[in-house]
Amino acid sequence: MRDSGFPMVAYLIRRAPGMRAVVRDRNYKFKGRLPASLTWVASAIAPMIFEHVPTGGCQSYLVGCEETRAAVLIDPEITQLDRYLGLAAHNGLHVRYLLDTHTHADHFTATAELRRRLEVPIVMHRDSPAPFVDMRVDDGEMIALGRLRLRVLHTPGHTRDSMCLVVEDRVFTGDTLLIGATGRTDLPSGDPEALYDSLFERLLRLDPALKVFPAHEYKGRSHSTLAQEAAENPRLQQRERAGFVAMMRNLNLTMPKHITEALRVNMSGGRSVAQLLAEAGARVPFMSLAELHGHVQAASPGLVILDVREREAFERGHVPGARLLPRGQLELRVNTELPDPTQRILAYCELGQISTFAAATLRDMGYQRAVALDGGMQAWRAAGYPVAV
Repeated sequence: MRDSGFPMVAYLIRRAPGMRAVVRDRNYKFKGRLPASLTWVASAIAPMIFEHVPTGGCQSYLVGCEETRAAVLIDPEITQLDRYLGLAAHNGLHVRYLLDTHTHADHFTATAELRRRLEVPIVMHRDSPAPFVDMRVDDGEMIALGRLRLRVLHTPGHTRDSMCLVVEDRVFTGDTLLIGATGRTDLPSGDPEALYDSLFERLLRLDPALKVFPAHEYKGRSHSTLAQEAAENPRLQQRERAGFVAMMRNLNLTMPKHITEALRVNMSGGRSVAQLLAEAGARVPFMSLAELHGHVQAASPGLVILDVREREAFERGHVPGARLLPRGQLELRVNTELPDPTQRILAYCELGQISTFAAATLRDMGYQRAVALDGGMQAWRAAGYPVAV
């Protein structure tokens, strides 16, 4: 057993009835008789800093070496960028790696955006179809994180590139093994036969005391153990290959809501519509409905009200005094329609999204007083403000 100088912890593993448990290192001796089929095995644990970040059903993890402060982000989700960076700073961690356990089809990974910000490598299994992966790893390899070692287990089934990570007393199982369930196999590159092998021939042969931290959990549970899952997980009770494969092929699950966009973004490193909208919204100020109503009532000459919807929508009803310039024609007509770049311009649309893009574009083109309406024509009507036709 290695002597690292780190604290000793004990794990329960199965043994033959009546065997004697003996654990030794230079300063620690234990002899005793334990219940049948269980024995303690001691192991040195490197001190770890660990943060669990749930986002709806998505689960992300920040794992750091307490001694060196090197860290990895596992399965980061795009809406939690500031939270990850804040947690790393709070714990004094330097994120060295960004890791996805597989190609996600139901949410948007934050690895590409975090790489742009942090300039650190993205790690995935070598079978990942994403061209932007910097470090491709294979089964049995390890990622060094200060004193910590993250051991890679290739566990295909949910996807071809699925992998699990064993680090100290826990295993990050991605979507291979969930708490009380398993990953589905009906998405691109899914394979129930491969999942059976990954579960019964790989994961469940590890130390049953390992804590299980999956990439998804919808009931608020933080973790489980391999022993608990082997005993209680309904899908793992189908221990015969044929029965397990038949069960997985007949789950009849609904498709993830954003599967097409998620696969496009996660396989290319591109941006989602929501991410583009958030980036645009971060570059422009907004005006409230009440503030705009005040300008309309006062017939303010210093404000250009720009309706960026299509003509048909404009003619059904618009903000009094607004002029029409559809978003799709904005760049081509802006010089003739808006010759003065010092004007204050308020852009609005039906729901407030397209006008945010329009205001950001105007600012990029030099109209530094462009703002977007906080809301849209729909909210304007609902508030009871006047509508012109």
